[in-house]
Amino acid sequence: MRTTKDAVVIGGGLAGLAAATYLGRAGRSVALVEKAHAPGGRAATQESHGFSLNLGAHALYRGSAAEEVLRELGVRFTGAPPPASGALAFDRGAFHTMPSGALSLLTTGLLGVAAKIELARVLGGLAALSPAPLASVPVSTWLRDTFRTPEVRRLVGMLVRLTTYCADADRQSAGAALAQVQLAFSKGVLYLDGGWQTLVDGLRGAAAAAGVEIVTGVRATQVAVEGGAVSFVELANGDRIDAGAVLVAASPRAAASLVPGSPALAAHAERAVPVRAACLDLALSRLPRPEVRVVLGVDRPLYLSLHSASARLAPEGGAVLHAAQYAPELAGRDAERELDELLERAQPGYRGAIVERRFLPSLVVSNAVVTAEGGGYAARPGVRVPEIDGLFLAGDWVGPTGMLADASLGSARDAARALLARSARRALDRAA
Repeated sequence: MRTTKDAVVIGGGLAGLAAATYLGRAGRSVALVEKAHAPGGRAATQESHGFSLNLGAHALYRGSAAEEVLRELGVRFTGAPPPASGALAFDRGAFHTMPSGALSLLTTGLLGVAAKIELARVLGGLAALSPAPLASVPVSTWLRDTFRTPEVRRLVGMLVRLTTYCADADRQSAGAALAQVQLAFSKGVLYLDGGWQTLVDGLRGAAAAAGVEIVTGVRATQVAVEGGAVSFVELANGDRIDAGAVLVAASPRAAASLVPGSPALAAHAERAVPVRAACLDLALSRLPRPEVRVVLGVDRPLYLSLHSASARLAPEGGAVLHAAQYAPELAGRDAERELDELLERAQPGYRGAIVERRFLPSLVVSNAVVTAEGGGYAARPGVRVPEIDGLFLAGDWVGPTGMLADASLGSARDAARALLARSARRALDRAA
């Protein structure tokens, strides 16, 4: 089968759905091609026995580019911030009260006197620091040179992992990390009722209402380039979609494989290092220790949070917990065993309450670390592929806007705008 569209979007995650919706609303004929049997990608949520399980821990940053795009597209969602109480720090095998205010800072056994004094100063001054001079500085160097006590270095490092999901301190840009920490401190995050499938369903509905043709269960195999411009998209089932513009909302390696003649895409795929996490997602019929809601590893890259304490994710009396070991390839311990041990200490006897258990040993959280070597966001590709007319990119590794969903949705909007601007210019040229 051969069809013709104004634009083809490859990839049905958040970025692809958003970009396709913007294009459809602008009056363009659009086909969105997704290899899975349903759109959503890593934002999909598993429903089972009344529980909603995201693929790992998800949080939507308030006041962010992602929230702004979702509002623009009319995607409705509700949720609440993580629990304000019941947070513990896990350091060198012991639990401590997480220092979150003046009283907890004074009373916690996590820090010595000198570290408490320094942390009080640090927390008061983080918001005033400028991320820009730190763009080319690794997080590890920033921690070493900025903070005097080892305890504070470890604690700030934990905040970086918590907000960026990245534990690669030798590679990650301190400027990008600091900006993410500042965003979290200033606005906070939301856990979403019903999980992130709420966003997927909202974006899919918006795309369909905009006239986007959503093609699922078939893989795009090639973006054909003729005379330096995109010509058509070939699908694995033999179908072909002719189009004057293609927007790839996929990983760097997927983008490069679709357009093997692009040196720029090949270079981005070569240097992109994915951010990974080992994730243990749990639905429990009951919670052994309801008062323990958050555990954050200080000396180890560990995370545990009771998402159902804030969002509607579980039936009455049930609980949804997400645990993670950041950067399992660097952590040096068996991830599943370490997470099980942490859960057994934080929620003794939890195994007897398991309704659903899913372990993901190496989930890609983000397609590329924002590196100090590349100067932070400066190393990311723009939404246009300059060597190929009509080829655009979107995703969490594209553009200058933030990390995670902020980068995905921010780049989706930017790419759609760039594509529409190109179409407008071409129309003027033809008219002239």
